Amino acid sequence: ADDFGITDKTVLGAEIPILGVAGDQQAAVIGNACFEPGMMKSTYGTGCFALLNTGSDRVTSSNRLLTTIAYRMNGKTTYALEGSIFIAGAAVQWLRDELGFVKVASDTDALAMRADPNQRVYLVPAFTGLGAPHWDADARGAIFGLTRSSGPAEFARAVLESVAYQTNDLLEAMKRDWSGASDQTVLRVDGGMVASDWTMQRLADILDAPVDRPMILETTVLGAAWLAGSRAGLWPDQAGFAATWKRNRRFEPQMQSSEREQAIAGWQDCVSRCLTKR
Repeated sequence: ADDFGITDKTVLGAEIPILGVAGDQQAAVIGNACFEPGMMKSTYGTGCFALLNTGSDRVTSSNRLLTTIAYRMNGKTTYALEGSIFIAGAAVQWLRDELGFVKVASDTDALAMRADPNQRVYLVPAFTGLGAPHWDADARGAIFGLTRSSGPAEFARAVLESVAYQTNDLLEAMKRDWSGASDQTVLRVDGGMVASDWTMQRLADILDAPVDRPMILETTVLGAAWLAGSRAGLWPDQAGFAATWKRNRRFEPQMQSSEREQAIAGWQDCVSRCLTKR
């Protein structure tokens, strides 16, 4: 947030002050009011992008994450660790458009809930390679654990679970990189995919951490609006804005540790089989 100039009058018919500039993920950090070191947000759309506020610590990752600026306000820069996942909601689109297992994306929840709990089917959605923390552009997607009785429900569950497993890979890398990331980290989520209760519950289970879904899911827009509005004096200050953030629902982990550890070990084995550089 700063005074970046004004727009040309010939473009919009008036000179409009430019008071806030932010990338989409940085705007989501602001919209989720992740202003304190250790706070973390993850945006779930076509892909997934997780940022962990590291405060004034400009952490250089040893685990193949990105060091980025979370935001700069009043001349003070706040840094973050970022992890990028290429395929999240895009896997649901694949389930709908290419496989035809659902007619609309919102049907995936109900389909996944019908999956046989005794089957452990994994999808590694490396349709365009794998992002953080693997960074393997040549990796390709694969499905593991299919049996004769595997069907659309097992595919749907594997698709939604892949989002949780990939997020867990990012969180574990962040914990190794920075001591401020802990097992007590609460993940704030946003984006269209977080409307899925089943996915958010499985995310909490796999992370073994609470997941907070806000009242306003499109927090990227909210963050950009506050950034400019606060500079203009139209919106409250940083602390005042943080106080307006409201939670729609908190998802608490419910999975037994032994089940979680077994599921993650299976995922890691599947990912290792997809990597071109083992």
